[in-house]
Amino acid sequence: MSEEKERQKPRISRRQFLTYTLAGTAGFLGSTMLYPMVRFAVDPMLKKGAASEFVDVAAVDEITTTPKSFQVNVKVVDGWYKPEEGQTLTAWVMKQDNGEILALSPICKHLGCTVTWEGSPEHSNEFFCFCHNGRYTKEGINVPGTPPNAPLDEYETKIENGRLLLGPIKKRGV
Repeated sequence: MSEEKERQKPRISRRQFLTYTLAGTAGFLGSTMLYPMVRFAVDPMLKKGAASEFVDVAAVDEITTTPKSFQVNVKVVDGWYKPEEGQTLTAWVMKQDNGEILALSPICKHLGCTVTWEGSPEHSNEFFCFCHNGRYTKEGINVPGTPPNAPLDEYETKIENGRLLLGPIKKRGV
């Protein structure tokens, strides 16, 4: 009876053994080649983001109720690339009627072009995008019936020692 059990027991053939061994070895070698590529692609996402720093823009006294463009040089790290000269940050800054300071991104939400204040003679007191005749109100809200489908992004602001500091962009609702 024990001979019958031995005969009925499924055995692995030499061909199956070699197939499993070669498949396992190929899988191991393939994963060792694939790991560095996956790590390279995913590593920037795994790194803890640096706390966004606020940058000094101007004295609060320089800011009026009319939007004014300010440019500031900021240090930006893009993956592993750390440019020495930094990146120029542009913002349209103004005082609102309630006295609060509003800092808007100049990037149009339709095609990514740059908006200008009173850029069109037909539309005074509005931000205007030349790329597609996009219009925004003074508060950065998209004008209904024009191409932009969302308001301009807004920078976080804070005031220290009479100076305006700009922080990261905060998205605005539609």
